[in-house]
Amino acid sequence: ISPTVITNDATNVTINGSNYISVPIVEAINSTGVITSANSITFNSASQLVANFTLGTDGTYFIRIENNDGNAVRSGSALLTVSDVPSWTTGAGSLGSIDAGGSMSFTVAATSATSYAITSGALPGGGSLNTSTGAITGTESGSTATTTYNFTITATDAEGQTAARAFSITVVHGIANSMRFD
Repeated sequence: ISPTVITNDATNVTINGSNYISVPIVEAINSTGVITSANSITFNSASQLVANFTLGTDGTYFIRIENNDGNAVRSGSALLTVSDVPSWTTGAGSLGSIDAGGSMSFTVAATSATSYAITSGALPGGGSLNTSTGAITGTESGSTATTTYNFTITATDAEGQTAARAFSITVVHGIANSMRFD
């Protein structure tokens, strides 16, 4: 089948096999035994079907196909995984600001994320992203003027689904020979 991982939304799943007769019954059976019929089925050929599923419960599913002549088959293993994409709990936009040469301590988070990666832009010099926890740490280095660093972090879950979000961090430089009150 393709794809093997879908969300809870209505999604087309292509099923390749043999001896399909127009138009069979296609069902998804989750690990608790609940059976959900496909929303619609497109018979492409005796070797390919497209079933549209809306599966409201996350989990793994067996696929069962029954031709209208009574012959039926169920997959020997759970072929389809239903999982929500990571959902960001950290709002997009500015994570905050730091003084030039200062310490960075920010964290981004998304539900069900197992890893994080910077997929565009860059952190301030000296900063690094912990790809397991979403923590951004380090000591700023290299900037010569107040600068806003824009970057995108992509969260990935155990099923390989991704969600991207844009963030920024501003490095602030004070005026030479001046005093600053916080």
